[in-house]
Amino acid sequence: MHREGAGYALGTAPDGWRTGRVPVLAYGSNACPSKITWLRENLGLGAEPVVVARAACHGVAAVWAAGLRARDGQRTATLAAAPGVTEWHAVWFATPEQVEVLDRCEGRGVRYHLARLRTGRVRLEDGSVVEDVLTYVGAGPARMPLLVDGAPVRTADVAQHEAIHLQGIPADTHGLDAEPIPLLQ
Repeated sequence: MHREGAGYALGTAPDGWRTGRVPVLAYGSNACPSKITWLRENLGLGAEPVVVARAACHGVAAVWAAGLRARDGQRTATLAAAPGVTEWHAVWFATPEQVEVLDRCEGRGVRYHLARLRTGRVRLEDGSVVEDVLTYVGAGPARMPLLVDGAPVRTADVAQHEAIHLQGIPADTHGLDAEPIPLLQ
């Protein structure tokens, strides 16, 4: 759990912390505690605790996206189907207000879609399977997986400072069974 600029054991979360929260699979920078602090300082995340749990993700992988981030020229991560692969990421148990901040940060509907993930399986460290998990998936060519020699490049295999130099083409799809959730007007 993240609050007041620090991380605390999940057991210190307020009673009933799962009530009214939705699970959002976080990978790349969204799994980083310093990103939570940045979201609080720059996008108004607020003081509500951010509850995060480590999760083994089967059948999906964080891969490098085809495009670069406008703000700093870095290559961003995106999610792709990865049969037979298991990676450790995080699950935010987010309040509706926290999802709104993530939506702004991720450029929901432009850079990424918030989608219901049906590919693979997400299992917390305690062994429980997270049902009905949401995640951000590429919404256009710049956030689709970068294909180098015809294959996506996992973030686990190439560090970000090296990823900037990768040359390839955007994939036509992320390969996920992921249903975008429409934005409410």
